[in-house]
Amino acid sequence: MKIALSTIGKFHTFDLARELHARGVLAGIYSGYPQFKLRNEGIPPNLIHTFPWVHSSYMAFPWKHRLSTAVVQAWENINAITFGRWLQNSVRDCDAYVGLSGSTLQAGRAAQARGAKYVCDRGSAHIRVQDQLLREEHALWGLPYAGIDPRAIAREEAEYSDADAITVPSTFALRSFLAQGVCGQRVKLLPYGVNLTRFEPVGKPVRDEFNVLFVGAMSLQKGIPYLVQAFNRIQHPKKTLTFAGSPSVDLIQLLSARNVWPQEARVLGHVPQTELKQLMSASHVLVLPSIQEGFGMVLAQAMACACPVIASENTGADDLFTNAREGFIVPIRQVEMLTERLQRLADDPDERTLMGERALQAVKGIGGWNSYGDNAMAIYRGLLSHA
Repeated sequence: MKIALSTIGKFHTFDLARELHARGVLAGIYSGYPQFKLRNEGIPPNLIHTFPWVHSSYMAFPWKHRLSTAVVQAWENINAITFGRWLQNSVRDCDAYVGLSGSTLQAGRAAQARGAKYVCDRGSAHIRVQDQLLREEHALWGLPYAGIDPRAIAREEAEYSDADAITVPSTFALRSFLAQGVCGQRVKLLPYGVNLTRFEPVGKPVRDEFNVLFVGAMSLQKGIPYLVQAFNRIQHPKKTLTFAGSPSVDLIQLLSARNVWPQEARVLGHVPQTELKQLMSASHVLVLPSIQEGFGMVLAQAMACACPVIASENTGADDLFTNAREGFIVPIRQVEMLTERLQRLADDPDERTLMGERALQAVKGIGGWNSYGDNAMAIYRGLLSHA
């Protein structure tokens, strides 16, 4: 069995590539990243094929935020189309082609024409569900929303239709496909792993403080407004709220104008992974109240640092831990419930310590990327056995 992979960027596809290579089945990985950016990925150079000419210039352009939505979408459309055409002519000699959604249709069809199987790997909810949730969220906060480019939606839905199977990282994402009428037998659950060598407890939080952590890019999609409102309501003499990841000046200004931005908030910006485990280990809880995302990797990372977690139902939390055991799972946009869960942890140091210990054991039980590789292989074998 030989498996070819593609991703316009890096994402989890390179984690999958390492697992497949270790099992001797990686035919090659195709990326929009330049070769020099991929030399430390642990994959032999002869198995890495790149088409960086459009994607690299798009990623490196420093003033994208100044461009109109129409221009950005046009650039992204050209990026996907050119990468897809290159894939169509480049992916060869495999039993199954697994492509990260958005630019894989032509290559998938070409693989099928040669007798191979085509797997569409979607890292989030069904694209129409994603668009609808974001549209609703922007409307709730009175912000304009251009929507996901209809050309991108059309490409993805064609991929969903043509693929022999669709892999998704969470039960939330799987349900979104079923809600859109996609046959359940074609959608395969494949949760991501976590690198337990990079994330581990490296200290303990101060007992008489209550440090709340958010990790990720600040946006409406991540549910930031609900987090700050809940944080404002909890009672604790030494509470802090820390944001690690790309900040959003616009969102901070919006929340400040509505008098809900906390004065205790710290915005750190990007934090290297080597420092992130220290931050997670020193925090009493990590909160991810996202409106939608395929799989909240930061949840597993925090759990590996013995940090309890609170997450929305739309993050893949159900696939990581049990509600009220290693953390809490709450519906989206529920400020009252989020406040109650935070207050419970703020009031009970013993419970949050126990939850942190359980979180660490739970994520160890799930397994790292090796287990992810085993599960992926089982899906591919099952698909090929029905050829």
